[in-house]
Amino acid sequence: MNEKDLKSSVKEVGEVVVQIIHFVGGEKRTFYDLRTDQIRQGQFTKLYQTDGTMIMVNDKNVLCIEVFNQEEYERKHSTI
Repeated sequence: MNEKDLKSSVKEVGEVVVQIIHFVGGEKRTFYDLRTDQIRQGQFTKLYQTDGTMIMVNDKNVLCIEVFNQEEYERKHSTI
């Protein structure tokens, strides 16, 4: 199957990113190791982690998404 690349603006941040998703009702979740070349949009946006795990997010429940380059995020939030 030949899937079309949607040229997601998230790719501008890096090939692998961290996303903090803010949901309606105040919940927020942080997802690591997300591949920007594998984001698929629809009613449920599909995010794929580098280990192959797929995360499905219902767009209607999302207020905003923070996106960070994975390497920079880890360097900034290192506990060493």
